[in-house]
Amino acid sequence: METPVGSLPSPPREFVSRTTLPADDSAASAARSFVRAVLAEWTDPAVPASPKITDRLVDDAVLLVSELVTNAIVHAGTTIEVVCRLEAGNGPPASSPLDVDEPVGVVIEVADRHPSRAVRGGKDAQCERYGHGLQVVGARAESWGVTYQRAQKTVWFRLETTAEEPETADGPFDGASHREPHVEEILANAPPHDRRDGTAEWVGRGGPSFLAEVSELLAGQLDQDMVAALAGQLLVPRLADWCGVWLCAEDGGMRLSCVWHADERCIEALRLVLEKEPPPARLGTTGIPWPWPWPKGPDTGGAGGSAIAFPLVTGSRCHGVLLLGRAGLLQMTDGAVRLAEDVARRVAQAVVTARRYTRQTTISRALQRGQLPASLASIPGVDTAIVYEPHGQGQTVGGDFYDLFPMGDGRWGFLLGDVCGHDPEAMSVTGLARHLVRLLAREGHGVTSVLGRLNAAMAEESAEAVALSGEQARPRFLSLLYGELEPDPVAGGAHCTLASAGHPLPLRLSVDGSVAPVADPQMLLGIGEDIQFHANSFDLAPGETLLCVTDGVTERRSGNRQLDDDDGLSELLRGCVGLGAKAVAERVRRVAHDFDTGPVDDDLAVLVLEAVPTPAPVPGAARVRRQG
Repeated sequence: METPVGSLPSPPREFVSRTTLPADDSAASAARSFVRAVLAEWTDPAVPASPKITDRLVDDAVLLVSELVTNAIVHAGTTIEVVCRLEAGNGPPASSPLDVDEPVGVVIEVADRHPSRAVRGGKDAQCERYGHGLQVVGARAESWGVTYQRAQKTVWFRLETTAEEPETADGPFDGASHREPHVEEILANAPPHDRRDGTAEWVGRGGPSFLAEVSELLAGQLDQDMVAALAGQLLVPRLADWCGVWLCAEDGGMRLSCVWHADERCIEALRLVLEKEPPPARLGTTGIPWPWPWPKGPDTGGAGGSAIAFPLVTGSRCHGVLLLGRAGLLQMTDGAVRLAEDVARRVAQAVVTARRYTRQTTISRALQRGQLPASLASIPGVDTAIVYEPHGQGQTVGGDFYDLFPMGDGRWGFLLGDVCGHDPEAMSVTGLARHLVRLLAREGHGVTSVLGRLNAAMAEESAEAVALSGEQARPRFLSLLYGELEPDPVAGGAHCTLASAGHPLPLRLSVDGSVAPVADPQMLLGIGEDIQFHANSFDLAPGETLLCVTDGVTERRSGNRQLDDDDGLSELLRGCVGLGAKAVAERVRRVAHDFDTGPVDDDLAVLVLEAVPTPAPVPGAARVRRQG
């Protein structure tokens, strides 16, 4: 007998939901939103046989899944799968119909793809430096555990609630007019002692490992705003529902560096409210916290509570203010305040360290900018190109340096040098050499005189360093290629005079493809005071190219071989016939990088000068000009 279509029974509801999250900063927030949305869908009063899940269970589930996802990101670093499963009592599987009068259990699993990595932060890990998420899980969950599989590791927890029928002012639950109050309403209407607050228990159990985690994360930060952002994310929601961090500005005022809220939707509104009333610019240095007025404003996520300002003090200076707020509590526990003070001290020290690094970096970069010319001079009839790649991470200048400058009377000077070392002392030699060469050249000293006087200046500086320090100063050696160029505006090309003091020899590429060095090898600068230098002169004909490099190119290694072994650089230049200066410089750079699969372990500097052929005169051009 057929059953009428309108009488078909409703299929059983599926009480299992899952999602996959990437291992990035958004995963914890996405996991919280996913769990909250799934539990809200399961408790929809418009759907028959919906289980009763209290707001308290939802809050616990959101907190614990956030801890586990954060733990997986830090310690596994793989994609994460979050699964929500509903169980009645201890028995029915997740897809079975549930009796609304039975106790309900919510099981949440967080799986990562790193099964060999041990779970950290359990009961026996009080001194563990890598997190405290499972300590919170153990305090809040009915039960929890870890399941290891071949390809993944799953950490799960179970929360339980009862489905007692609440009574209203009008009598028993009627199934339609009643709804569970929101968390904000509970916090606003309930006395402080009625709020279930596990912070005090967590502070006693997980505080030491939390401080270790804070110290480790903040110690490696070299940007003060990143320190403030990390502080907010570490403290919310562990110690507070929201956090604001002010930092002292250079103008003497306060700027709001970071605002963090357990509900991301409230961050911007809270920021606007806090910015209206910043802390006083001048604060004491005792480090004693003080009460802060609860922020009033729409959409700040607050239903009243307590807020405390913790000055960021280290030494005898205050560097900012850390503000923490807890909704629904008239005051924080003494243990939470003491733990927040410890965190504030660590934040203050991290801010000081970051500021020192920023100041030193700014000074270093300002000094580095003075070691190189702002731009290359333009030489009539000569095309120029430069490739410059310092080896030091984050540096704009290394031990190599270059210059190309006008000397007057239609002449130009150029140089390419390499000082021994990459420390600040080496940088001072770089600045001395470049500026002294310019000064001497413009005063009319020739190539050999410039090298001789620079060598004497380096010897004098070494002697002064010994006199000041009372110790034997480390000698500084400098390889330098210096030359003067005088273009021929009539015949084209240029006359060149140069000298190489301990530097890789410059190579000239002729139009026919032949390559030859155009300087003699000589001693490094700084070896001795009475060294005599000599120069070489030649003509750079139209279409010819002069290649100058530092030893970062010639000594680029691949195993036991160097790039310039068996005249490797000359062979490379022979293949550049017909290329312009910029193309030659780029080919040398690329070959140096490709010579070995490993990274380049020295500064690279390439200077190319190409005599541009003089354009042929246009027939009738002179007659046209006379007529014009």
